[in-house]
Amino acid sequence: MKIIVVGGSGTIGKKVAGRLREHHDVVVAGRTSVELTVDISDSKSIERMFNETVNVDAVVCIAGEAKWAPLQSMEEEDFYFGIRSKLMGQVNLVRIGSASLNPGGSFTLTTGILADDPVVNATSPAMVNGAIHSFVRAATLELPEGQRINAVSAGLVEDSLDVYRDYFPGHNAIPMDKVANAYVKAIEGRMTGRVITIYDNQ
Repeated sequence: MKIIVVGGSGTIGKKVAGRLREHHDVVVAGRTSVELTVDISDSKSIERMFNETVNVDAVVCIAGEAKWAPLQSMEEEDFYFGIRSKLMGQVNLVRIGSASLNPGGSFTLTTGILADDPVVNATSPAMVNGAIHSFVRAATLELPEGQRINAVSAGLVEDSLDVYRDYFPGHNAIPMDKVANAYVKAIEGRMTGRVITIYDNQ
């Protein structure tokens, strides 16, 4: 399969792209130092990306941002940052990309544990993640030509411990191989409309 991995140069993206390259033709997309340039917060940029590549069987998105801050300090624009980037960025990849994706192709989006088990200072990312879960479950009913859509929702991953450990007290780190396997399952499997959760928060 030919697979576009948006955010394939990031912490999780590198691991996923490397695993997929074992059996597939992988094209890494992102804002810098990649094979395809795209800013998912800009729908015109997404259109250009799909115009620059053909015969795509799967699109994986491991990109998008949202602001972490105390709720009482958040302004309206702070919430829109996450909506434009992580939420609408991924929604637009599907909305625009479905016209270019091969019949039977798949989209795999990325959310996270905050949708189901939020922590302090994470109101915006939790909101965005939950919205993506609902989008995946609804979009699967309308995608054309047998296209599939799923999301991977992971807990605190091993390679992000140094940055996020203090935000997730008592959470156990998820092995990176386990995270990569979830994306392989979404892409190579046949399920659709699923949120594949990888949590170890007990």
